[in-house]
Amino acid sequence: MATVVPDPEAGLLDEPLLREMIAAEGWGELRYLSDMSLGLISSHNAGTACSLPIAEAVDARIQLELSSDAMEAWLSLMPAEGGKSVCVETVLDLLAENNVAEGIDMPAIEAALLAGKIERAVIARGKRPVNGADGRLESLIPEVRDRRPRINLDGYTDYRDLGDIFVVRAGDWLMLRHPPGEGEVGRNLLGAITPAIPGKTVMFASTLSGTAFDPENPNLLVAAITGQPVVVPGGMIVEPVYKVAQVSMATGNIEFDGSVVVTGDVCTGMKVRATGDIEVGGVVDMGTLEAGGNIVVKGGVLGALGRKTSEECAVHCDGNFHAVYAQQAKVSAGDTIFIDDTAIQCELSAVNHVKVGGKKRGNIVGGSVQATYSIAAKVLGSPNRSLTRCYIGVNPNLLQEVQELAKVRDGLETQLLEVSKLLDFAAKNPGRMPPHMIEKARVTAAQLSQQIAEKRAQQEVLQQQLELAQGARVVAEQLLYDGVEVHFGAVRYKVAGEHAGCAVANGENGPELQSLK
Repeated sequence: MATVVPDPEAGLLDEPLLREMIAAEGWGELRYLSDMSLGLISSHNAGTACSLPIAEAVDARIQLELSSDAMEAWLSLMPAEGGKSVCVETVLDLLAENNVAEGIDMPAIEAALLAGKIERAVIARGKRPVNGADGRLESLIPEVRDRRPRINLDGYTDYRDLGDIFVVRAGDWLMLRHPPGEGEVGRNLLGAITPAIPGKTVMFASTLSGTAFDPENPNLLVAAITGQPVVVPGGMIVEPVYKVAQVSMATGNIEFDGSVVVTGDVCTGMKVRATGDIEVGGVVDMGTLEAGGNIVVKGGVLGALGRKTSEECAVHCDGNFHAVYAQQAKVSAGDTIFIDDTAIQCELSAVNHVKVGGKKRGNIVGGSVQATYSIAAKVLGSPNRSLTRCYIGVNPNLLQEVQELAKVRDGLETQLLEVSKLLDFAAKNPGRMPPHMIEKARVTAAQLSQQIAEKRAQQEVLQQQLELAQGARVVAEQLLYDGVEVHFGAVRYKVAGEHAGCAVANGENGPELQSLK
């Protein structure tokens, strides 16, 4: 309290002087009452007697908040102004009053008090549940071929030499099924248990040809026959392997349910068809190869394009194609075409990528090349301006898949809406529906939700692939020659002149030359 006693001899009073007087008396930490002090100063300077409070002691204030799930506690602190401060014991008492007994963070409390003023600092955390890991199928064979649908979403493909066909024998371990994890339960700050969501169970496919389950371990898949192991959706199969030195008039054409290994050549006019992989150790000379998996030709492929011959020959596989060179050959692949040396006057068509050039020259000269995401060579075209056509960025099957998936997902969401209405009715009208019908509806809703989530994930992957197709490009790592045409759908770009390493891709105003960077 301050009292004004009128004195004609007294000098004028202002706020700085009044604050100095308060501090001189040892009350500088008290809260200064500005309005009252201004009234006091006014009375003093007018020579009017008065008595007013000009400062007061204020205790520190703390406030505790809990998150809606009681997994976090937040402390807010306003410091003392000449009053009582807050100690650790005070905060602990406040936590106890709010029934917080778990997850108290003592260092966080001490740091908050040391800061003096803090807003919503976390001083206690509950233990959140850890959901269980999904079950998985583990391959026990390091060299197994993989035929599951795949696309490298960064637009690149791993062009490794596929090498020799790997063979297992009856009884060899193939794949182990791991059960899902149960997860770890959580506990909130009030001690309540928060259950964990168990992982999803993964099952082996119902039919895995060439395999059996170990009698002592139903989660262990083993080979039932001698053959090539191949990873497929839901597990692994073992395909029989047919091996022959050469395919010629002496052996006749080959059609085999499994994989075929030709250690030598496939001669003119001969045909090899296999549901699995085909491996040729020599040259394919105007022969026909058809594989449900991959094709590896360790020599080259000589075709009949542009030749005066009645032979019809082509090479097709649903997976990857790999050869050292190709000349006047017609080659198509369901994934990627890789040629190590040269492709001369060929028709190459791959769903994803075409790559020419590994450790060797890497020239594409003449013919046509088609791929959805990328066409790459070290040298594209030739000095004599051979017409070389590249078709890039178009995969009509992809758009159709997206549309079909959207249609299926819409149907599932409509079904889920109807089941949800049924469950909502049951919740609002207890006893109106039999318990078994309610339980059945809940199970159906859970199944539909899972199917919708799976379709949504598939749509996202396909959408990423469509976006990749938008950024498709043709790459010449070293030289791009006049005479090369690049077709983006109905739009054609004709290369004029000779250019060092560059790419042709869609720019803001259509197809253009771009730096490799």
